[in-house]
Amino acid sequence: MANSIAGSVPITPPSDAPGLGEIVAIHGSVIDVRFPGELPRMHDLLHAVGGDARVRIEVEGLIGAQTVRGLALDPVQGLGLGVIVENSGAPIMAPLGDAVRGRMLNVFGEPIDGGSVLSGVEWRPIHQPPPMLADRVVLSQMFETGIKAIDLLCPIERGGKAGLFGGAGVGKTVLITELIHNTVSHHQGVSLFCGIGERSREAEELYREMRSAGVLDQTVLLFGQMNEPPGVRFLIGKAALTIAEYFRDRKRQDVLLLIDNIFRFVQAGSEVSGLLGRMPSRVGYQPTLATELAELEERIASTRSGAITSIQAVYVPADDFTDPAATHVFSHLSASVVLSRKRASEGFYPAIDPLKSTSVMLNPGIVGRRHYEIAQDVRRVLSEYEDLKDIIAMLGLEELSTSDRATVARARRLERFLTQPFYTTEAFTGTPGKLVRLEETLQGCERLLAETHFQTPESAYYMIGGIAEASEVKTEPEPQTVHGP
Repeated sequence: MANSIAGSVPITPPSDAPGLGEIVAIHGSVIDVRFPGELPRMHDLLHAVGGDARVRIEVEGLIGAQTVRGLALDPVQGLGLGVIVENSGAPIMAPLGDAVRGRMLNVFGEPIDGGSVLSGVEWRPIHQPPPMLADRVVLSQMFETGIKAIDLLCPIERGGKAGLFGGAGVGKTVLITELIHNTVSHHQGVSLFCGIGERSREAEELYREMRSAGVLDQTVLLFGQMNEPPGVRFLIGKAALTIAEYFRDRKRQDVLLLIDNIFRFVQAGSEVSGLLGRMPSRVGYQPTLATELAELEERIASTRSGAITSIQAVYVPADDFTDPAATHVFSHLSASVVLSRKRASEGFYPAIDPLKSTSVMLNPGIVGRRHYEIAQDVRRVLSEYEDLKDIIAMLGLEELSTSDRATVARARRLERFLTQPFYTTEAFTGTPGKLVRLEETLQGCERLLAETHFQTPESAYYMIGGIAEASEVKTEPEPQTVHGP
């Protein structure tokens, strides 16, 4: 920062001082700055110093011949009218290089893990266009996660975007943390975790878990946390993508990008829009919702250099999947993993809804005829069971036909087989985590779909890995009466 604003006392610059202006209005986090000389460009970063306050401001618009409007990215306490502002002449920059591996950073590329300042890195603006269509490639390859319900029913595309949809408390963060654990040690590239508007506690816990698992050195963590201004939460995703693009394009590595939570990006954009005085659109969202989301999502792509595979947690307000935020995110995804509050209340974890979760990868030409038919059969059996639940609740299982009773027995075991103990919950459940290969999942479902008379109890299939573990449970006669679904 220039010496002219290094002190705590505002200095009046000469009218022709290049790059210096003064604050003429403060509306919460919105700062209006008058520049008598050359005006800053859109997204340029401004620095203001007033008293003990040192505030960074991003230019968001032009409101007069000499006045720009910016959004404060730091608390504004201590600023006042007439405080001198310096134009840095550049937008927010992200650090690039191997030095960012194993570090926890904020939107400005500053370490927040208590470690040393980054050295030996280059800097690149976080506002970048998506790759050109001519440079993109489509990879019809499956990204195996080791989670049975996902790999079977809604496989994730390598180089694609998958969303974890669910309301509050259904397990989005636990599932995305498990995905990190299962994939980062087997992934040949680098992993990035981008926390948007999440709790500070979760950031600290994730950092400790990844360090203890020995995978931190291949991971970059970026956080714009819940307690930070909306501008920081809105921009942290772009900072993460800038680093991801570096490893893809310059290092030619595959990148696994995990975002928790993409809804908070939309929410931060809504707050920014309101602060800037824009007229709200449907359900109070910003009128630029579709454009802002597309600018972020379209940068997640595969090129000839490498692939960025993104898994995004998506909070669904009030479990309403018609909410504009949820519907706009849906349109960008190749796989949608829907988490069900009902299944979570029944103790089925992960609480993935097998009938609502979808993927473009579940195609016989991509995953193979065997995988496709097993997944379709599992969905059919579970759908038939769902239709029979009302009859079972009213009349009991004994009123069903023999074939329907076999369907119920099959479906209840499939439901339990698709549960799985997680490594990240071992401390809470006392059950060791399991990583299940796709072939084991297919074999288990094939066996359950083929059975008509079960000697193994339903409980034997709950929270296990492969199907072989169910045979280790002592067999007992199948109960003849079930009084509820």
